[in-house]
Amino acid sequence: MLARHLPATDLAARAGRALLDLLLPPHCAACGAPVDAPGLLCPDCFRETGFITEPFCVRCGVPFANAALGGAEHLCPGCRAAPPLFGRARAALRYDAQGRRLILPFKHADRTELSAVLAPHMARAGAVLLREADLLVRVPLHRRRLFQRRYNQAALLAQAVGRIAGRTCLPDALVRRRPTASLGEKSAAERAAEVAGAFAVRASRAARLVGRRVLLIDDVVTSGATANACAAVLLAAGAASVDVLAAARVPDPRLN
Repeated sequence: MLARHLPATDLAARAGRALLDLLLPPHCAACGAPVDAPGLLCPDCFRETGFITEPFCVRCGVPFANAALGGAEHLCPGCRAAPPLFGRARAALRYDAQGRRLILPFKHADRTELSAVLAPHMARAGAVLLREADLLVRVPLHRRRLFQRRYNQAALLAQAVGRIAGRTCLPDALVRRRPTASLGEKSAAERAAEVAGAFAVRASRAARLVGRRVLLIDDVVTSGATANACAAVLLAAGAASVDVLAAARVPDPRLN
């Protein structure tokens, strides 16, 4: 009876999805085991995935092993000593062994479909930030890196999250003025020095940032140096505030 009331386009779409699932059964995004629908994790991988929930630092979002580590202010030691320029940062997953099974193929192995897997979890983790945001802006790649990779993973996440939350995405608001070295093995101070001055607001987009609450989207937050550098130029361009939402957050071993 329900099928009689569905538009022909909806019926065709459902039939197409059913045929596709029959020909190419959906698989777990992490391990490849069969699942009920595309974009899902199998039960085992879901249980192993470290979704970030409270307690965490209310400023940078780094997870705490227990609430006592944040003290009465719920702040990590780093944010107490040197508060970041951005207001709040949140992330969906811990960047641990299981998190890397999702992030690394997405970032380096052309698994662009994983943006649809990660985005719903980001929307959950950043629900409050998304409700308050006027614009989503992605962390840019340098044109040389973009040419090599062929896509900007942060841009794909921003577009996917924007669709879920019904928020406007301004994908070219920021540019990376110069290439930066890999931050993987650098200390927090070295990371900050490496990205200092590396970002700028695109002149043709500056007016759209004035007075707006910006939500910066990235794939992984480690020390927050990249997010801080981006927040600095967005605020200087007149943004009312800058928050950060990432797919994953590197835990601080000192807080575990």
